[in-house]
Amino acid sequence: MFDPKLRGIVYATAAAVLVTGCGADDIASPGTGGNITINNPAAPPPPPPPPPPAATVTPATGCPTIGNPVQLTDDGTITGPTGTYRVCTLPARLTANSTLPKVAGLLYRLGGRVDVGTDRGPTPLSNATDEANATVTLSIAPGVTIFGGTGVSWLNVNRGHRISAVGTAALPIVFTSRDNVIGLNTDSSIGQWGGVVLNGRAPITDCAVTNATPGTIACERQVEGAVDPALYGGATATDNSGRMSFVQIRFSGFVLSGNSELQSLTTGGTGSGTVLNNIQSFNSSDDGAEFFGGNVNMKYFVSIGADDDNLDTDVGVKANFQYVLAVQRPNAGDSMIEADSDNSADGNTPRQNTRLSNFTFIQRNNTGNAAAMLLRGGTDYSMFNGVVVSPSTSCLRISRAQTASTTVDASIDEAGAPVFRSVVMQCGTPAFVGSNSVTEAQVSSIFGSGSNGNNSAFTPTLTSLFINGANETAVTAFNASTIASYFDATTYIGAVKDANDTWYAGWTCNSATATLGTSVTGLCTSLPTY
Repeated sequence: MFDPKLRGIVYATAAAVLVTGCGADDIASPGTGGNITINNPAAPPPPPPPPPPAATVTPATGCPTIGNPVQLTDDGTITGPTGTYRVCTLPARLTANSTLPKVAGLLYRLGGRVDVGTDRGPTPLSNATDEANATVTLSIAPGVTIFGGTGVSWLNVNRGHRISAVGTAALPIVFTSRDNVIGLNTDSSIGQWGGVVLNGRAPITDCAVTNATPGTIACERQVEGAVDPALYGGATATDNSGRMSFVQIRFSGFVLSGNSELQSLTTGGTGSGTVLNNIQSFNSSDDGAEFFGGNVNMKYFVSIGADDDNLDTDVGVKANFQYVLAVQRPNAGDSMIEADSDNSADGNTPRQNTRLSNFTFIQRNNTGNAAAMLLRGGTDYSMFNGVVVSPSTSCLRISRAQTASTTVDASIDEAGAPVFRSVVMQCGTPAFVGSNSVTEAQVSSIFGSGSNGNNSAFTPTLTSLFINGANETAVTAFNASTIASYFDATTYIGAVKDANDTWYAGWTCNSATATLGTSVTGLCTSLPTY
């Protein structure tokens, strides 16, 4: 068969010969009595998106037993483009250890708010055996799909209890919406159910109770957006709310109350015993993930299409993040980073101290925060080995004098001004924004373009949207492991070293916003059929 590319080359060559010295469209041919019009062939249209998987799924015969006395409700079947599934609805509260096995032709449903255990307060039992016996754990097997049956469906892991949602690269766990199941979603769909919330007993600030001492068991807060009690906070920095690995959370962020929305993933006061890695947020109507206080560690986070911020940190969180890839939808979303505390409480301790290494941010539009990255509320923040592409908006805004303070004072848990090492940025004009007693010049000085490997006038050469090219590869990386043992020492900046570095591929879903390589789950708008 004649190669279409070769045919295009032949046409183009012929046209080039004919148009030499003449106009591109109408060419007078010598030896004729008139003009011969040659129309260059139009560029071929882009290929259509691949069709959804064939409807091959048939429903399971019934719902499994997941724990005693916990039982599922058989709610019949549901049909979408990929087939027909048995629907097994979780109870409103899990009161004993429960396991959701992967069963062919079966989906698990959140009928509304689903609680794992009942809140056990800010203090663990002194006896470790008694504490373990009082803990309810929800275990979710690799390859399981759970959907929110209503807009206000959400999963809430209460203090003193745990989740074990441990997928694999070949069988990720998918949390999604009913519309995703029945095939109604597009790459612009958002906010169709709540999300996943983990609550813990680690220290927080901005206490709900007046005069409570921040960072103590008296300092608690209510989960953002929740109407009924869903509390977090305590004084156990090593608290363990479980593990989430190889998990997708799609189309989340429904408004639960007032103006408050849940994120794909929300943590409140979770401790360093909690394990988070390989998590994808897709099209959250609020943030990709938000971390309220506690001691948080997370690696391999992908945030695609968030309608607000991608990585939001608050209320005294101590956090380490490495390998973060965030991409906005065109004409949607706010900032890549928003870090703050309540401005009236920016002197509270523990003071937020977030450290981020190996990140790539694709900021595609202007933001309500006036910058791709907003640091405020007295936060301490460090960024290492980053690539920020934000050509239409400012890159960095710092607000409030306490945030910009260069004073290092352990007595008030103040680590000084934000720190940047080997961070390169393509920015709109101006590159820096100051507000609330911070000037643009101060922000520029804190970033320090031209020193410590930083560059605010960088020309990106990323390929396939987010993979390092020649200019990124040429930047000398900072060894973040010298700051915290949690960080891997890398020889490169950005989230993705090169084409051979494919940590983000396979377990994530694809969309028009970002193609993340060959995917075992396919498009984000379709259900996996493994």
